[in-house]
Amino acid sequence: MPPRYLDASVFVHAYIRPRRELKAHERGIKAHARAIVARINEGEAVVTSTVHVAEIANVLENWMRLEDAAAVQQGLCTLDSVRILTTTRADLLEALARGSDLGLGTSDALAVAFMRREGLREVYSFDKDFDRVPDISRVSA
Repeated sequence: MPPRYLDASVFVHAYIRPRRELKAHERGIKAHARAIVARINEGEAVVTSTVHVAEIANVLENWMRLEDAAAVQQGLCTLDSVRILTTTRADLLEALARGSDLGLGTSDALAVAFMRREGLREVYSFDKDFDRVPDISRVSA
């Protein structure tokens, strides 16, 4: 099975500690996100990009101690099963054009551009915007 693309939303849901009681469906999302992270930590192959790692960093660093956020990022970046793609100006320009066509923000459009370039069809994500992309399947469990 080809690897899945890894969106930042997985780490947001897995690691952010809520400031209020979660509803049942929110607890389910958190459990699924943690299960995905566990599979990745156990060696499941995934692909992501420098931009998406930075997106994870931006969110986690606002919600947890800097040292804890850095530990999560370090763990992700040192796994041999995680391939991290670099982002070029051309990639960003393609994402900006694709985002306009698909109604996606730049980060999501960049993920789609990378997925198409790498021949990937599935994305680990809790972002329903990916559901609008015709040849991409969002996996959230």
